[in-house]
Amino acid sequence: MIPAGFEYHRPGDIASAIGILQEHGDEARVIAGGHSLIPMMKLRMAEMGHLVDLQAIDELKCIEVTADTVSLGAMVTQHELITHDGLAAAVPLIREAALQIADPQVRYVGTVGGNVANGDPGNDMPGLMQCLNATFELSGPDGSRSVAARDFYEAAYFTAREDEEILTRISIPVPSAGVGQAYEKQKRKIGDYATAAAAVMVGKGQASVAMTNLADTPVWSEDASNALASGNTDGCVAAMLDAIDPVADNRGPVEFKKHVAAVMLRRAIDRAQSRAV
Repeated sequence: MIPAGFEYHRPGDIASAIGILQEHGDEARVIAGGHSLIPMMKLRMAEMGHLVDLQAIDELKCIEVTADTVSLGAMVTQHELITHDGLAAAVPLIREAALQIADPQVRYVGTVGGNVANGDPGNDMPGLMQCLNATFELSGPDGSRSVAARDFYEAAYFTAREDEEILTRISIPVPSAGVGQAYEKQKRKIGDYATAAAAVMVGKGQASVAMTNLADTPVWSEDASNALASGNTDGCVAAMLDAIDPVADNRGPVEFKKHVAAVMLRRAIDRAQSRAV
């Protein structure tokens, strides 16, 4: 498995990276950690003449935590999400989910921006970011704009990001004190995508619920969230089962996936509620 030939670029700032994308158009592609793109290149499922590596752009590698907001640069690795104490204190849900992504070798290189940007319905972070009501900052030739995570995903591998834009930063409102958080994931083996995964936040009169790999996009359900906020767990599960749209594949038939989804969601709700104060 050898990829087709390409020209390698390693810009030192965002403007230079955008300039390369403008110059080469459809022939150029951004690479972050590379765990999604490189296998596709090796299988010749993705071919491009120009590869734009973001590793040298230091401004994409910072984690900032304030009383109200967490800001994550797109090139922050999953390992850094796990080991940052301030982030774990502000939004423990992120660390809990990152620990369930792949294995340590992948987490040392895989980035949060790469995980959310390419629209893979099996990735863990997109649903998590919808649960957290995150906002994605996109930088392109016309400047920067922000897109809510709940509006970003359009279909499998299709997002609101334009071809010449780069996802540069993720902003997350810090949950209120007393909000319980939990992430539950069922997978066939270590390192695998989820058969079903659930991200839950719940507190007094508020809740947010999202699920992963159960449709061609991550699924955040307002009806499920409102039901849980009112204390109706059964209603939350029922609303989410109505919102998801799994397909049969090597992880199981549709009914099995719906069963696993309900189990994961109930487990996440139970643990989140146990952590709410």
